Amino acid sequence: MAGIYYGPVPPPIPYGSRPPTNALRRPSQPSLDASISDLTRKNAVYYPNYRVYRDETPATLNYNCISHVFYAFAHVSPDGGVFLSDEWADCQKPVDGATGCLGSFMRLKEEHDYLKLILSIGGGAASQNFATVAASAATRDNFGRSAKGLVEASGFDGIDIDWEHPSNPEQGRDFLALLAAVRLHLPDDRYLLSAALPAGQWALQHIDLYKAQDYLDLLNLMSYDFTGPWSQTAGHHAQLFPGGPGEPSGSAAVEYVVSTGFPATKILLGVPVYGRSFLGATGPGQPFNGHGGEEGTFEYKQLPRQGTEEIVNTRVVAAFCTGDDGGFVTYDNPETVKMKANYCIEKGLGGLFYWTGTADAPPGPRSLISAGFKALHGSS
Repeated sequence: MAGIYYGPVPPPIPYGSRPPTNALRRPSQPSLDASISDLTRKNAVYYPNYRVYRDETPATLNYNCISHVFYAFAHVSPDGGVFLSDEWADCQKPVDGATGCLGSFMRLKEEHDYLKLILSIGGGAASQNFATVAASAATRDNFGRSAKGLVEASGFDGIDIDWEHPSNPEQGRDFLALLAAVRLHLPDDRYLLSAALPAGQWALQHIDLYKAQDYLDLLNLMSYDFTGPWSQTAGHHAQLFPGGPGEPSGSAAVEYVVSTGFPATKILLGVPVYGRSFLGATGPGQPFNGHGGEEGTFEYKQLPRQGTEEIVNTRVVAAFCTGDDGGFVTYDNPETVKMKANYCIEKGLGGLFYWTGTADAPPGPRSLISAGFKALHGSS
């Protein structure tokens, strides 16, 4: 696969200092010029580089509500080398008056000095080499060196490992060894290290999360895709609380992670900025006969579907609409995001993240990112 490969480079230069504390406004009344870096909870988004081809450039995000951007995705080769996945989009295409998405993000970091830009490596479609890379000390070291080179050359503040996911105890041990190797090259006093993991004990049980806290700054719990085209019946795909015994939920995943001794303050709860469609169904637990949208999903800014009523189930914390071309469509709306933000506050979590930032509604009352930011910092 074509891309840019970076090997070892000279020692890193520390990234910029924090803005003056006198820039901070009262957390209960966040303003557009508030210093987000001084607010205690994180409101992070993933930005997939392919979105630039839809004219959804880095500058279209609302940085008044965003503390961290996870730039997705870089890829990893079998020998551990890390490389950008789209050289044209990342480094060459004219974007926002800059060169490449990364050029745009560097300008945005200058304008918003609280903003952290993290390189996300892997993803659901490009994580197949992680198991091989993590199994060998040589390839783990190469991964750490290569990631360091790419981070320094491109101005990132750290990396996010999106393995999706260690599938047995041996891979879980290799995952920890990979984190340790990364920290040799990206020390925690200079760089951020996070990992995105499924929100379920079925996957998390393979990792010693108590030990993982020694390396990770953040654990991004992907608390969505609990249901989809692979399911036997329709169901809420990102519910915070289970609707019945044994149902997956965001809260169950959080409780499991915390039970291992992993710090709650390092957990970010994931919010999907899309809905999942179940044609022929009108609610959870019903059979369905297909799915609408793009591969069974609608972007949040396309919801609710035309002519449908948006309903919120406050017991499980999930929104949905029924009818038109989507059937039963399950998603999050501003009300459910506020409830999830309040859950984060109650449980002492680090905050929220959103997949993806560009699928959100424009700034205003329908924006999920804005709703989450305001709720996390004490404003309705």
